Amino acid sequence: MTGGGRGIGRAVAVRLSRAGYRVALTARSEPELRETAGRCPGETLVRPADVTSGAAVEELVASVERTWGGVDVLVANAGAGAAAPLAKTTDELWAAMLEVNLTAPFRCVRRVVPAMVERGWGRVVVVASVAAKQGEPYVCAYTASKHGVLGLVRSAAAELAATGVTVNAVCPGYVDTPMTDRTVADIAERTGRGPEAARAALAAKQPNGRLVTVDEVADAVWLCVTNAALNGQGVNVDGGGVQS
Repeated sequence: MTGGGRGIGRAVAVRLSRAGYRVALTARSEPELRETAGRCPGETLVRPADVTSGAAVEELVASVERTWGGVDVLVANAGAGAAAPLAKTTDELWAAMLEVNLTAPFRCVRRVVPAMVERGWGRVVVVASVAAKQGEPYVCAYTASKHGVLGLVRSAAAELAATGVTVNAVCPGYVDTPMTDRTVADIAERTGRGPEAARAALAAKQPNGRLVTVDEVADAVWLCVTNAALNGQGVNVDGGGVQS
């Protein structure tokens, strides 16, 4: 799985490991990956990499194939967020959001799917965002990338529907993770509000009035792995904010 060093990725890795899966972990930070591996009860493979590099994706998957024979489940969780007004969204910011949130998952899916189809079984789960379903101010690049990756999921699912391979997205709202901590810091800096007030504002965006937990997202990923009839879906995990 990509983005396995912390937050949602760590929770998903532990969930899969407890269920008996051998888990290959990648992210940029090896110490964080080692910490995740230490929390997994089963066998793990730690491979630090930058998945925005096509060569790194190729070597990563090839390493798993050499070690364990193939990839049964891909969880594409690596992602990043950045905020800016539309008129101040630079080409560099736009490109960076698309590269990590859309192109990197595309390369991972493209690389693992042929062998899954050949075996007649596979699961692909992309961790997207409710930003794949609706827009918010100041995050046009992030939102475009997440809308794009949901399109990738839907198209791939339609193409592979008869092969035994399913492709789904999990679309969380605001989750209690280090990424949200950075969002809180950005809001506090931009608005002058304290961190607690900024965090409360994010929680209030969800009808249940709180942040989503990483375990709740991991449960949704697990559903996509275990339910063969779930295909081409963007599963919302946001306390009821987006009803679809």
